[in-house]
Amino acid sequence: MKKILVIALAFIALSLCSCQKGKITEEMAYEGVNNYCHSEYDWSVVEDEQKSQSFDPSIMYVKMGEETESEYQVIFRSYTGAFVYFYVDKASGKTRMVEVVPNLDVENEIGTIDLFEYLGKKE
Repeated sequence: MKKILVIALAFIALSLCSCQKGKITEEMAYEGVNNYCHSEYDWSVVEDEQKSQSFDPSIMYVKMGEETESEYQVIFRSYTGAFVYFYVDKASGKTRMVEVVPNLDVENEIGTIDLFEYLGKKE
């Protein structure tokens, strides 16, 4: 009987651990990338613009992009006109980043982040 109980408890614990890093939802992808962008990029330009009468919300933003079976795309637009495309793996949370500067016709892979490190953090 104790053996069954131990096996059952081990199974429950394993199930709970795997749920923590289970399927990424669209909301989780957006939240994690948004939190990352607010911690890594300078948003003071937007804050200053919001105080003016001519505030343009398209100056800097984070929004959802296309979705495939395996990835979410989240797009960050900088006030400089550059874009960073975040490709969030739905199974693992590993997020690949590609920076695109349209005016210069430049595209570079700039690294990866673990989405779980940025979930639940406040801006």
